[in-house]
Amino acid sequence: MAVAMQGNYNKPAYERARKKVKDIKSFYINLTCYCIVIPVLIFINLYFTPHYYWFFFSMIGWGSGLLIHGLSAFGYMPFMSREWEEKKLKQFMEQEQQNKHRHTNGY
Repeated sequence: MAVAMQGNYNKPAYERARKKVKDIKSFYINLTCYCIVIPVLIFINLYFTPHYYWFFFSMIGWGSGLLIHGLSAFGYMPFMSREWEEKKLKQFMEQEQQNKHRHTNGY
């Protein structure tokens, strides 16, 4: 079915949309794992070492990564977005062209 759908759209737009869906799916899988594993860690911590709450380290560390993953997947990170990447690529390509032009003209 994916091949049939691909024929109905232009290829670059289809590939971008497909990557976006894959990124969002990856985020939801990560979120599901977080929601399963963190309560298990909390239980293990409170059952075996109730005097020291070490589960906070995992919860905050993984949660921070999860937050960044979500922001990236849903397009809320302006410095990591596709538009930012394309703008930087264009900027570097223009600089390369200017440097090449300078060298060929003897500057």
